[in-house]
Amino acid sequence: MQAPVTGGVRLRKGEGETVRLARGASLTDFAEKIGVDPASLVQVLFHLGEMVTATQSVNDETLQVLGTELEYNVEVVSPEDEDRELLDSFNLEFGQDEGDEALLAPRPPVVTVMGHVDHGKTKLLDALRNANVVDDEAGGITQHIGAYQVATEVDGSERKITFIDTPGHEAFTAMRARGAQATDIAVLVVAADDGVMPQTVEALNHAKAANVPIVVAVNKVDKPDADPTKARGQLTEYGLVPEEYGGDTMFVDVSARAGTGLEQLLESIVLTADASLDLRANPEQDAQGLSIEAHLDRGRGPVATVLVQRGTLRVGDSVVAGPAYGRVRAMLDEHGGNVEAALPSRPVLVLGLTAVPGAGDNLMVVDDDRIARQIAERREARERNALLAQRTGRRTLEDFMSSMEKGESDELLLILKGDVSGSVEALEDALAALDVGENVSLRVIDRGVGAITETNVNLAAASNAVIIGFNVRPQGKATELADREGVEIRYYSVIYNAIEEIEAALRGMLKPEFEEAQLGTAEIREVFRSSKVGNIAGCMVTGGVIRRNAKARLLRDGAVVADNLDLSSLKRFKDDATEVREGFECGLTLRGYNDIKIGDVVESFEMRELARP
Repeated sequence: MQAPVTGGVRLRKGEGETVRLARGASLTDFAEKIGVDPASLVQVLFHLGEMVTATQSVNDETLQVLGTELEYNVEVVSPEDEDRELLDSFNLEFGQDEGDEALLAPRPPVVTVMGHVDHGKTKLLDALRNANVVDDEAGGITQHIGAYQVATEVDGSERKITFIDTPGHEAFTAMRARGAQATDIAVLVVAADDGVMPQTVEALNHAKAANVPIVVAVNKVDKPDADPTKARGQLTEYGLVPEEYGGDTMFVDVSARAGTGLEQLLESIVLTADASLDLRANPEQDAQGLSIEAHLDRGRGPVATVLVQRGTLRVGDSVVAGPAYGRVRAMLDEHGGNVEAALPSRPVLVLGLTAVPGAGDNLMVVDDDRIARQIAERREARERNALLAQRTGRRTLEDFMSSMEKGESDELLLILKGDVSGSVEALEDALAALDVGENVSLRVIDRGVGAITETNVNLAAASNAVIIGFNVRPQGKATELADREGVEIRYYSVIYNAIEEIEAALRGMLKPEFEEAQLGTAEIREVFRSSKVGNIAGCMVTGGVIRRNAKARLLRDGAVVADNLDLSSLKRFKDDATEVREGFECGLTLRGYNDIKIGDVVESFEMRELARP
């Protein structure tokens, strides 16, 4: 059935039919699903106030609006479902062990080391595997996620444990969260001299969200001011009750520097795994795993740290990891030695990929390079379309300056980053003192000291905020991420420049205010009838000035009988006049209004825009 749609475009109404579309789908994709010409959808959106081309990636909200207009139920497929459907089309499945129970073999536990910055996480791992990691880190703070495997002896048999070292610095919160989700057990490191700190609680919350058992390592017990009992008491408040207090959480006192308590920690991890978890995987199937971190090596090309979760990864396997694919050319362990086959829970460095996969991307072995390439290319195209759609709609400072004219926004969100805390506080105080009226507001949603990080950009993208950098620059890939997300970063070195530009943006968001300015008055002494222009008032200007094209109101016996009239013509004798001053006679007409009488008073005025203080 044909039915009229917005703007006169005739399209078949959906009548509640469901249309499934990928993130970043174009109008052409939508048109193919419902069997119409893409140009008609472009026209519909045009009449809805959206300028979109047929092949342009469209964000979820626009697809939903279009679906509502055409009476279709638009379902935007989630990234996970999209990837699952992609793998299904190749008869592949990720995340499940193949075969029956008999094929499942025990695997080592994967342990994430978490905790507050400078509480000794990396030194603890350093002591556990006798390899110095700290010296490679910038400023002693871990800058990436690394994975390592160590062995210990429990009840006379050798047991292996895989450790994931997550960064402790607050700028890497998202990476720490990802580390918790890839793990079986979390080791929470707490310094005996410091006790529970903000990032300790943050790490604890990530571990609880991942629903993994927690073992607490109370580090630095060799320090003179160490108080392990204090840490136990503090963590009890957060639901981690030590076994010695009648709880079910294992606490181990260790000293990474002195090398004490390390064996007890490893034994506690193994015992917790045996008691709480059924850690088994099928080592015979095609390997599946997780890209923990990846980088581009100048000599070796893309290098990915991969944690094998099930199956066995071998040199020569065709693999796909996110938008990257390739054949495994070589595998290295944490000490740089060659590995021919990586069993479940084994972390390895993989060489041979065509691109750098993202941290957290799933890795899987496929039958041949052709399938790997097709999956990777379709993932890359899907991600590109989604990012293009995501970029639309981000606002810059210039957009805010004109936004109120379109009635779009009356709040400017800012993220402030400065070189020192004093600068940030001074800038925030100065911005808070800006008074531009009640209809528009400024809100600082985050502030901090140091370089602009990816976390700042992600927050700005999520909240449509503008980032203000005062004497700081972006760190790492923050600029690249900001370009990809369409987030604006403004850089300043003079505080007054920042304040002036932001104030200008806020004033641009204000609706203009007008006030009436009286020009003059004229008394009607005679009324002339004209068949062409209607009634003409013969007046004497009694005050001020009467100006042509100004606004006017008509007063009779001191009461307003007509308001907001236009002075359409003004004459001195037979000549047109622009204005007539006090004491002179004139003839005038009021556009569209003829009910004038002798003795009426014409009051002339104009509306002037008020300057902002």
